[in-house]
Amino acid sequence: MGRKARKTRPPHIGGNSLPKVTLPAPERYAAVALLSRNDWLVAIGLIVAVFLFYQPCWHGGLVWDDDAHVSRPELHSWPGLYRIWTDVTVTSQYYPLLHTAFCLEHALWGDAPIGYHLTNIALHGLAVVLALAVFRRLKLPGAYLAAAIFALHPVHVESVAWISEQKNTLSAVFYLGAMLLYLHFDQTRRLKWYLGAAFLFVAALLSKTVTGTLPGALLVIFWWQRGRLSWKNDVLPLAPLFLLGAGFGMLTAWWELTINRCAGPEFDFTLLQRLLIAGRTAWFCCGKLFWPARLTFVYPHWNIDSRAAWQYLFPLGAAALLALGWAVRRWSRGPLAAILFFGGTLFPVLGFFNLYTFRYSFVADHYQYLASLGIIALSSAAAALLLNRASGWRRVVGQVSCVALLVVLAILTWRQTRNYADAETLYNATIKGNPDCWLAHNNLGQLLAERDQVDAAMTCYRKALEIKPDYAEPHINIGLALADQGNVDGAIAEYQEALKIDGDSAEAHYNLGVVLAANGQLDAAITHYHKAIEIRPNYVEAHNNLGNALASRREFTEAIAEYEAALSANPDSAEAHNNLGAALVNCGRIDEAVSQFHMALEINPTYAEARNNLRAVSGRREGP
Repeated sequence: MGRKARKTRPPHIGGNSLPKVTLPAPERYAAVALLSRNDWLVAIGLIVAVFLFYQPCWHGGLVWDDDAHVSRPELHSWPGLYRIWTDVTVTSQYYPLLHTAFCLEHALWGDAPIGYHLTNIALHGLAVVLALAVFRRLKLPGAYLAAAIFALHPVHVESVAWISEQKNTLSAVFYLGAMLLYLHFDQTRRLKWYLGAAFLFVAALLSKTVTGTLPGALLVIFWWQRGRLSWKNDVLPLAPLFLLGAGFGMLTAWWELTINRCAGPEFDFTLLQRLLIAGRTAWFCCGKLFWPARLTFVYPHWNIDSRAAWQYLFPLGAAALLALGWAVRRWSRGPLAAILFFGGTLFPVLGFFNLYTFRYSFVADHYQYLASLGIIALSSAAAALLLNRASGWRRVVGQVSCVALLVVLAILTWRQTRNYADAETLYNATIKGNPDCWLAHNNLGQLLAERDQVDAAMTCYRKALEIKPDYAEPHINIGLALADQGNVDGAIAEYQEALKIDGDSAEAHYNLGVVLAANGQLDAAITHYHKAIEIRPNYVEAHNNLGNALASRREFTEAIAEYEAALSANPDSAEAHNNLGAALVNCGRIDEAVSQFHMALEINPTYAEARNNLRAVSGRREGP
């Protein structure tokens, strides 16, 4: 008889055994399907709940910045798609996969907002399913509860109900998919899983570069699992992903600095001030997770004062929490891992890099869409372990409390989602929650002006200037209103005031050029058009109006160049095609002119001026 096999205890990793009452490091997970049958039932239920409680925004309209993503006809074509990938200045941020998705959606349902809203909700539902798969793969206690909280938490409404934030939901799907594949690679060490994870990681970066924190998040997970990190098995395989994330992050930082003009006094913070911003931002976001009250689209802008002692409590508190997590790691690595995941994923928006949003707020709900997973997972796991230890009525009370929590979160989400019904509702809700939000006052004024409610719009603009006197945009908007009323001198004064505040405002230069040209001051108008184009090279309207001004001086060759520049930036500008055709006629290039008039009419069949111009030159031929 052979010797009886001796039972061996599995080797301990990390040098510390964990008592049963703590968050245990998970066992090595098996290579199984994405979710089990029971898991899929839960996942489907969560998707249904997501669609149900986000129902108020199904028929919501466009809000701030959505038109820059949805209503961009010059990008909804094959040449436009090429520009999305090759020109970093053509979109509001260089997220080419996101804008490619918007092009595809536009091909499906045009400018109808419902399609974009339903897509965003569906992407959030898919992200919830993938988060559940990650939690189950890691054998996280309370995985169902964590996925449900992520699905229904009202702090995520901004990411789901706001069309512009499809970059959050889309990138989250790629991020969590990449995480799942890499976790599978970590077990099997098969190249195909690594390449699949890398592919999805690049897709996530091309949708939103905050996902560049994924390699760091994976290292946190591996440390939580094993208690230590191996350079060969853990760190080295992630090095290429770290480089990819850093490269895309540097591109975004450059874009914010140069294209989005995130520089100047509004962004001149010392390192100490940035540490104060970071500490307060982290606590603010965490606080909204545990107490999601008074959520608003734009939060008040903090006054960062390094001389105020109380502001140091935020970074010091964060440091103390990290130290506590480190101290209890022998008992449980879960708390420190959750803190590191949360803080690390938030790091790109903590204030160490300039962001456009810092002009009006240091925080936003959509900042923590992915980061919240760390705190949600820790809290859910702790609740599950406490429930497992409870019995009798205590267990029933605990289960009822979890259900009640989800019901409260779902109701809050429903209520918060209603704020995104349309732009006016959102701005009014923002002003109610943050009366000093000059951005909302100004944007509400623009909305009212579009409805010809000029007096009400003027009140909003002046309120914005009362709150923020160094705000150039309300002066531009007041100038537009005055110009429409025929008050040319008043409009010129407002545009000049705007340029005193912000000399690099392309809009102020352009609009000043318009009123000067209308007033017969062509030389001055041309100067301001050139300045607007210098600031924003793809400024279609400025190129077109500069061409008109040059054509008025019979400088047709130069005018043609400007019209062609306008069409290079927007090939679907019917006005630029028509104006180019008129300039070509004056140069004797009749056949080319006819072609331009035809293109103008293809874009806008009701364009009377182009049709009249076409009739006027019909039958003529280009001269020698």
